Amino acid sequence: MIATELPMKVLAALASVVALSALVHAQTSNSTITAVPGIKVGHHTLSERPTGCTVILVDGDGAAGGVSQRGGAPGTRETDLLDPSNLVDKVNAVVLSGGSAFGLDAATGTVKWLEEHNIGWDVRIAKVPIVPAAILFDLPVGGNPKIRPTADCGYRAAAAASNAPVTEGTIGAGAGRPAPGGPTTVGVLTTVGVLTTAGVLTTVGVRAPVFASSAATADD
Repeated sequence: MIATELPMKVLAALASVVALSALVHAQTSNSTITAVPGIKVGHHTLSERPTGCTVILVDGDGAAGGVSQRGGAPGTRETDLLDPSNLVDKVNAVVLSGGSAFGLDAATGTVKWLEEHNIGWDVRIAKVPIVPAAILFDLPVGGNPKIRPTADCGYRAAAAASNAPVTEGTIGAGAGRPAPGGPTTVGVLTTVGVLTTAGVLTTVGVRAPVFASSAATADD
């Protein structure tokens, strides 16, 4: 009896080790920004051109943010709020969008989604969502510059946000990357930093094209 009980205990212990190992692997296999607790990311892609937007949501009251503005023709919204000398010291979301300056409209949809969920900077009479945004110049991609992210796209991206590993590549704000053999491009990596309550600084980036023929006026 002792001889049979011992192997069973060994098997049970091994099973526990395997289960624990699988759990640890599942938790550590995510090397994207959503591995940080409280960070969620959602995409919305307009495949007919293509273009799109990406939304980074922060749980709770928000997190400290930062920005480094580069390039001669930046397209941004509310990034001045990220100056540490200003009153507002947290952001509730960050929006990255294609569509050049038109794409800034995507942030309006994310603001609407946050308001519906009672998330924002408390000014007593209301909670105002703090949503800095930056855009990418992808209008030459796809042949129809009239197709670009709207407020509805920003709303849908926020609604789709999750803590699953972030899908990367030609999706969301990065959807406007040209196919091989397309127009000559120079890759630009747009990054936004978020400092979580745990004191972890993490960044999210979207690589998108800046067209050589439009370098003087390209948004990055």
